[in-house]
Amino acid sequence: MTRYRRALSGLLALVAVVGGTACARGDDTSAWQNAAHATTDDAAADHPQLRVLLHRLTTRDGGPGALVALGGRPGGAVLTSGVADVKSHAPMRGDSRFRIGSMTKPFVATVVLQLVGEGRVVLDAPVERYLPGVVRGHGNDGRRMTVRQLLQHTSGIPDYLDYLKPEDVLNDPLAHYDTRDLVKLALAHPPAFEPGTDWRYSNTGYLLAGMLIEQVTGHPYGDEIRRRVIEPLSLRQTSVPDDAPEIRGPHPRGYARPGKDAPLKDITALNPTVAGPSGSMISSGADFNRFLDALLSGKLLAPAQLHEMMRTRPTGDPGGGAYGLGLESHPLPCGGLVWGHDGGIPGYQTTGAATADGRQATAMVNLYLGGTDAQNDDMTSAIQTALCESRFSSPPL
Repeated sequence: MTRYRRALSGLLALVAVVGGTACARGDDTSAWQNAAHATTDDAAADHPQLRVLLHRLTTRDGGPGALVALGGRPGGAVLTSGVADVKSHAPMRGDSRFRIGSMTKPFVATVVLQLVGEGRVVLDAPVERYLPGVVRGHGNDGRRMTVRQLLQHTSGIPDYLDYLKPEDVLNDPLAHYDTRDLVKLALAHPPAFEPGTDWRYSNTGYLLAGMLIEQVTGHPYGDEIRRRVIEPLSLRQTSVPDDAPEIRGPHPRGYARPGKDAPLKDITALNPTVAGPSGSMISSGADFNRFLDALLSGKLLAPAQLHEMMRTRPTGDPGGGAYGLGLESHPLPCGGLVWGHDGGIPGYQTTGAATADGRQATAMVNLYLGGTDAQNDDMTSAIQTALCESRFSSPPL
């Protein structure tokens, strides 16, 4: 749902550097586009507008394949279009697993807030208390930079992705990155503003949040996400891959277009340490919907911590977006607010949102870097359409 043009999440800023926003279609595209017949299930008949948007995502917008997972009580459905593989023309599967980029952030924020509820972390305490010496000398010696500000992107800490060369990632996608080195890369540059005085999206804040989890618990952040979120909710298609470059289970190939007229590049195999706690996770549409539903219904956080997570501040998004702690809100055209996050990492673009009354929708496309503004807009429209249609459907999804 986010349209900050802030580099969209995960490994995000690269699109502005590598090939701009145009997605010129070369000879490599026409073959799979001709084969990208709609593979929507029977639920598509009940969602004609969604079917149109899915078709646009896999034709006009240039994505090989796309899906929208609809969640809600008592059930849900998955609509798909296009192909998972431009060579084999295998259709997109409804149970596909995607890299979800910055949709990792709500998971990380949830763990931090659970630690707050346990009395092990104080939201408004300085980061220096938990990570001594890491941010010292940056932003008034780090004494004014708080845990809350890391999670809400109000710390002023620079985004490390502004200084990571995109060609290095695309040319060597299996390279390992150390989180502390990525933090040092960001901290070598001056703060964007004094902590708490403004808002600016920064992936570095979530690298630090992951480090904080590890310092407080003594366990890798991924282990804490698995123990506290993935296993209790039985999210069988969700994982924190650590250093592993493969996606286990059914998944589409992930593609990037590293230049305006360049052919699609298969970037499926990627070492996720380049994103780490800011965007490394893998999930499916159905699993992410289940996570959002559990989060908003209070199954993961006590009321006090959920309230803090949903205390937002405006981001400057013309669509009325606001950001809480790892969770963003947007107004729906049919009324009310949705809560969720988006994600982008080379090969995959995703976005998911839910309402407080139990409706969820997640959209996924297996193209990121070199995609179009139209792709971003149609993914947003797909979420809005799915949630608004389900609001007026009878019975509910």
